[in-house]
Formats: sequence, structure tokens, C-alpha cells
Amino acid sequence: MATDTDWKLTRTFTSTSGDVRWDRLGPPGGPPVVLLHGTPFSSYVWRAVARSLARDHQVFVWDMPGYGTSRMAAGQDVSLAAQSRVFTELLNHWGLEEPDVVAHDFGGAVALREHLLHGARYRVLALVDPVAVAPWGSPFFRLVGEHSEVFEQLPPALHAALVREYVGSASSPGLHPGVLDRLVEPWLDGPGQAAFYRQIAQADQRYTDEIQGRYGEIGIPTLVCWGEDDTWIPVAKGRELAALIPGARFEPIAGAGHLVQEDAPAELTAALFAFLQQPL
Repeated sequence: MATDTDWKLTRTFTSTSGDVRWDRLGPPGGPPVVLLHGTPFSSYVWRAVARSLARDHQVFVWDMPGYGTSRMAAGQDVSLAAQSRVFTELLNHWGLEEPDVVAHDFGGAVALREHLLHGARYRVLALVDPVAVAPWGSPFFRLVGEHSEVFEQLPPALHAALVREYVGSASSPGLHPGVLDRLVEPWLDGPGQAAFYRQIAQADQRYTDEIQGRYGEIGIPTLVCWGEDDTWIPVAKGRELAALIPGARFEPIAGAGHLVQEDAPAELTAALFAFLQQPL
């Protein structure tokens, strides 16, 4: 998928974890849908899907604290618990009582925690390769989590090479060079380098352990999409998750890795359109 240099979030919300950049696309009166990104990404991965949905939906996008163009700071809490709290604050700020929610990776865990632990109401929930079923975290992820203070001190050139290799591995066919540049850009300066390792260090599986036993309580229409070639979280985890949620539909996407939005944007958008437009 080609790069897009025009993707910018134009609005700011001051959350309990720092300033959050966000934006709204589409007709103000359209049915609301909120898109949540994963780690180590940003709302940029949703640009094609967001613009397509915005033809007849009111689409809300945001960069989580510590990600993308939102605030990055030493000592910042960017854990799943903190991101869930900020999501609550944003839903209140936007005045959304029962939106459609589409969430990828780490964002899937945020959306699930918000629904199961904090009572957020969604009309429907679509999960795209989410972090949701234990065990999760690659060997690299665990290594960085245990030694983040060492990785923070890597020379910039070595850090940049590591981040490019890691982010690139989220795609099955490989990312367009311009897209890869845009995805790694937030992590390359001093604050960004520290923030990259901070978000991994704080990604504790206990935050999903708290909710995994409650997936059977989900009573809203749920779609689970998964890239069949995902090497970060195997597609078997997607089938396992769908089986835990009553009535959930599982949608495998051929030829796509973990970053389904980049590898198969047309197929993912079609699946989401069909799901969001279904009568309840």
C-alpha cells in the first residue's frame, strides 16, 4: 500500500496521560465508529480504512499517549490500564454512548478492557489481530521488556535499524519504503527512542489475564479478523479468541501479516463495511 504524507491529526485532548492528538472524519451525523491502533503503531495505519468508512460514518481516530504525534514523556504511564482510562475520557469527550469500535493489536486489548471492566457500551466490536489471548509477546518483545533501560541507550543508528526491522516484520509481503519510514519516524529521535522501549516495558500480560476469562460475557455482535500470515500473533489465536466470544464471526484474511491494514486494506475494509452495516 502506498505511503500518504497528508495524514495529520488536527485536534488535541488533554488526558490524564498527557495530550492526545485525534481527529474526526466523515459526516457529523453519520453513525460513529472509533478506530484504535496497536503497538508500536499509530492512527496512520488506519488511514485507508478510515477514509473509506468516512463516506457514510463519523470516524474517530487517535494516537494513544506515548505513540505517534501524541505526548511522549519520561515516566509516562502507557500501560494497557492507562490507555483504557484515556479511552474512557475520550469517549466522554466525544459524547459517544454506544459507538461501533474497530481495534487492532494492543488497541483490541484496550477496547476489551474498557467494555468488560469499565462498562463501556459498544453497538458492535471488530477486532483485528488483537492482543487478547495468553500467552503473547515474541521473544524479542520479552527481551526488550526485561532490559528496556539497556536498549534505550543504543546508538541512534543501531536503534533505527532495530525498529525498522521489527516494524517491517509485521507485514507479510513487505511494506512500501515510504510507509515504513512513516511508521518508524515517531520512534527515532531522543524522546521517541525512549518511548519505543517504554511501551514495550509496560506491556504486561496481566492486563489481558484480567479479562480473558470474561470473554464469554460479551453480548454484542463481534467480528474477529486475522491475517493468515501473521507471524507476531498466529492465526490460531484468532480462532481461539473467536471461539471464546459468543456468536463471534471469524474472518481470516489471506496474504496478510499482522498489519492487515497495510497488507490487505481492500479486503479488510470490505469485511468491516459488511459487518458495520448489518442490521442488529
